[in-house]
Amino acid sequence: MDIERTARRSARTQPRSRMSIFLGCTALVALAPVFAFSQDAASSSSDTALAPILLKGQSSKLDTSDDSKSIVATDTTAVGKMPTDILTAPATVSVITSKEIEERAAKSVEQVIQYTAGVNTDYYGSDDRYDYFKIRGFSPYTYRDGLAIGRSWGGILEEPYAFDRVEVLKGANSTGFGVSDPGGSVNYVTKLPKSERFGEVYATGGSNAHKETGIDFGDNITADDTLSYRLTGKFQRSNGEYDYSQDDENFIMGGLTWRPSDATSLSFVFDHLDRDGTPSGGGHPRFTDLDRDEFFGEPDYNYDKTNRNTYSVIFDHDFGNGLTFNSSARYSTAANRFGYAYVYDELGASDPADTAVDRIFFGGNGSDRQFVVDTHLLYEASFDQVESRTLFGTDYKTIKSDNDNYALYPPIWFGTAPGIDWQNPVYSGAVAVPLTESKTNDQRTNGIYVQQDLVLFDRLTASLGLRNDWLDLDEASSVTGVKSGDYSQFSKRLGLSYKITEELAVYTSYAESVAPPSTGVEPTTGTQYEVGVKYRPDAFPALFTASVYDLTMENITTREAPAYLESTVDKVRHRGVDLEAKMELTDNINVIAAYGYIDSKIVEPGNASGVNGKRFAQVPEHLASVWGTYTLPGNGSRGDMTFGAGARYVGAYYFDNKNTRKSDGAIVFDAAFTYKIQENTTFQLNASNIFDEKHIANDDGGAYYYNPGRAIYATLRQTW
Repeated sequence: MDIERTARRSARTQPRSRMSIFLGCTALVALAPVFAFSQDAASSSSDTALAPILLKGQSSKLDTSDDSKSIVATDTTAVGKMPTDILTAPATVSVITSKEIEERAAKSVEQVIQYTAGVNTDYYGSDDRYDYFKIRGFSPYTYRDGLAIGRSWGGILEEPYAFDRVEVLKGANSTGFGVSDPGGSVNYVTKLPKSERFGEVYATGGSNAHKETGIDFGDNITADDTLSYRLTGKFQRSNGEYDYSQDDENFIMGGLTWRPSDATSLSFVFDHLDRDGTPSGGGHPRFTDLDRDEFFGEPDYNYDKTNRNTYSVIFDHDFGNGLTFNSSARYSTAANRFGYAYVYDELGASDPADTAVDRIFFGGNGSDRQFVVDTHLLYEASFDQVESRTLFGTDYKTIKSDNDNYALYPPIWFGTAPGIDWQNPVYSGAVAVPLTESKTNDQRTNGIYVQQDLVLFDRLTASLGLRNDWLDLDEASSVTGVKSGDYSQFSKRLGLSYKITEELAVYTSYAESVAPPSTGVEPTTGTQYEVGVKYRPDAFPALFTASVYDLTMENITTREAPAYLESTVDKVRHRGVDLEAKMELTDNINVIAAYGYIDSKIVEPGNASGVNGKRFAQVPEHLASVWGTYTLPGNGSRGDMTFGAGARYVGAYYFDNKNTRKSDGAIVFDAAFTYKIQENTTFQLNASNIFDEKHIANDDGGAYYYNPGRAIYATLRQTW
């Protein structure tokens, strides 16, 4: 089930507001004794049995000011709601900063995280509807500024230019942000106004008639720096790599930040995303080896349109004496329409005398409204050789969606969908695709969570996270009728990290995850055990991480071709290793390297579906990548030149849970070149899959879908 649903209509606004106020008050009341204790301790006499409390007063806000200057991040919010030093966090975290995103010219979330250990991207090939990626073998949940969005599979294609960074957390962690799968989660950190003048404008052109321009600038509105603005936008007109394709986008985001004092800030961000594209080229008949641009869909029934508006509010206040408060809320409305025809013929081109293949026509109209709010308090204090950080919070989310699905199947099943001759394609034109199901989903979740971190003698970090989620799910379907589910799920996380030296730390953790499936089915749960080591040298900016994990996911909802109907797998167990390095070795040499190993096994007692002991679909055993840049300093009239090169290896994986169809392992090479024309002017050239490596990324049993081909883009950028 796609958890991304939407908020109730305006008739429900008043109860929702009351719930938000209630949650905020709950947090304040619950932390009042802690706050009172800190006040009392600070004013207590010197003969008290405890040493005086030294309150740190550290801000609960994440500092992303260096993300545009370095590929190595030091702090993260991916583990929980409070900023944490990555070195001592008892979890595996990868942060992709805006500098790395820019230098690799990543234009999608898939491209942003494709050099991350344990992450498999683009496993659906030329199907362009969603961001297809898995972390440690499972589709992750995504968040924006710590507020839930939903699963990447089935969600909206996010725009990377909107974010300062993308944080990838490996492993189960429902206690941090809420519902999630055990493989991991992704948190997008939104670009917010700065208290200084800055800006850039760029233009990009390249493969597939790609034309793109973007802006990102801001400044102070008031002379005392208390009010600032930021405006970010991207506008794109492009084709895909197959005939009859389109990939257009309009994105605009505006933000205001008010800082009435050093202790308080309030930010409001509005963004509008409008995508007008095509879902896919319809796939290629099995047992063929055709060019990527061959189109076997239907030109008059090939569209994918998304329109979303998002309103976000982020409030921070420092009460002093170590107590800080944060409340964030987001309301979004989205509408999506898609329709396409795709090849689905198991025999494909296996019979030379039969050049016709069957097709399925599939479409949908959907709308959703979502409201989510989180409120938490963070208390920090020092007791002699013990540093304490206590976080307590609540969140509330209401999601509502309405969807109509349309499908037309080949005559050999129960429809009248027209096929196509793959050697001499003649398109049939738009056809009447019947409505097969209307569905309304209504989901409400409440959560209460607490996280306690203790640092003893500046060496040992002990972390405990506890959370309870209440899930209230309702579904009304024209096919299956009305279903509902009401669940209460408790999850926990335990972690220890020990600094052997100021540069080297070892850690271990146990974490649980909870995720709601389709209405009427028990929630999906997961557990993970992990041990690892991290090294952050003082000599140069770098972070090296090695981890070994054992994770289990139970009661999994899967979808397989041709109709992608939901089915349940009892249990999947993944044991693996992640190795990752990000380093700025010198002023002109940067390197990113990653390796992941996954031993995957489906556990299905009784083997009723024939998958017991098989590998989980789209989970390669080996993943590896390396990316490096070298900057040749300018000399006289010649500006700096930066050369970049990378390679990505994806091992073989099965396309289905029964392990009847399998891919081949493949290596794809990327390259980049940047020339500094003037102090604030650069020319950048990026090439992905530079040798045009071609392999089958997905075989759903009815068609082949190839990996993306070579793409070359040139960008001219002006900053100030």
